[in-house]
Amino acid sequence: MMKIPLTAVGAEKLKAELQRLKSVDRPAVIAAIAEARSHGDLSENAEYDAAKEKQGFVEGRIADLEGKLSNAQIIDPKDLESTAEGRIVFGATIDLEDLEAGSQVTYQIVGDDEANLKDGKISVSSPIARALIGKYAGEVAEVQAPGGVREYEVLDVKYL
Repeated sequence: MMKIPLTAVGAEKLKAELQRLKSVDRPAVIAAIAEARSHGDLSENAEYDAAKEKQGFVEGRIADLEGKLSNAQIIDPKDLESTAEGRIVFGATIDLEDLEAGSQVTYQIVGDDEANLKDGKISVSSPIARALIGKYAGEVAEVQAPGGVREYEVLDVKYL
């Protein structure tokens, strides 16, 4: 099975979600199913159908998270500073300047499940991350975006 890269923070968030699903959501769904069953005829019971559907979602998400965590390769960006030597790698936080717009942005390259653009976290499999991997501060990366090629200058690489 293929290893799934996760930052240490991302792995902790997935573990917390898994714990919540098992200890809070699963018992709540079981209680909802029991309540709906007590109402009688299951063939015309919308509450029962909704509870069973939610149970399917919860159990599916639990299985998904357990699979991802069992195949996770957890990488702590703080441990990368000595080995990456200023190069952009998984887990690095990068300050970039969009050369066309002149704007600056900061991104951290994280696993697919951790990516959240609002938090400045981009997936390692995204076009911009793939273009940045291996670059150093001062270099320019060309990113093939839907609107055409964009150029970003790497201003700084940090391992936070």
